[in-house]
Amino acid sequence: MSKIISVHSFRGGTGKSNLTANLAVTAASSRRRVGIIDTDIQSPGVHVLFGLHEGSIAHSLNDYLWGRCNIEDTACDVGAGKVDLNLDGGRLFLIPSSLNAGDIARVLRDGYDPGRLNDGIRQLMTRLNLDILFIDTHPGVNEETLLSIAMSDALVIILRPDQQDYQGTAVTVDLARRLEVPDLVLVVNKVLPIFESVAVRDQAEKTFGAPVAGVLPLCDEMVQLASGGIFCRHYPDHPFTKGVQQIARRLLG
Repeated sequence: MSKIISVHSFRGGTGKSNLTANLAVTAASSRRRVGIIDTDIQSPGVHVLFGLHEGSIAHSLNDYLWGRCNIEDTACDVGAGKVDLNLDGGRLFLIPSSLNAGDIARVLRDGYDPGRLNDGIRQLMTRLNLDILFIDTHPGVNEETLLSIAMSDALVIILRPDQQDYQGTAVTVDLARRLEVPDLVLVVNKVLPIFESVAVRDQAEKTFGAPVAGVLPLCDEMVQLASGGIFCRHYPDHPFTKGVQQIARRLLG
């Protein structure tokens, strides 16, 4: 059965796009057909992790939203020929948002039809024959985010062990429950080594009344990589990678 999984955070800077990319690669490595759609149209970023640049993208999500192409025309096969990703028979498609400053300005000025975005997400599942589609959402709460969450089979809310993140996450968890998301999990990211992961997990589960699928460490290797690739492939034995694999198992079964 195909599944739509949204990855969301109330604030920026939580590592949402990085987690989404690493989860998608991990899922595709088990011979699944996986997609990522970057709906953070105002500040797109997933493309960087896969080495895409403006000249290598024929069509973006913006083109579809403005009626210039079909949604499947925006899909970049980011796993094709990538030995470093080692997908072991899986497939991975990225639907990027435009990197063009003029396109971003147009979105900020004129907006777009969220209903068309939701139609496109549904069409992607069938036209690319996807097993899993990850939605990298825009941080915070707006109409597009609410619609994406509402159509998801699972929602991953990522937060840092920070008071502002905790307050914002409480709002997001409440909204997700009102929208009756079937599967809601939390991921606590960028946890300093001085904190005990079990204690962090227990505190988050007690605070939000929701299961924590993973507690991921703040690590120097992530800073050194500087979004220059998929962390799980560069550091396959790292605790962060093991944490991502645990989250993937929780989400995918």
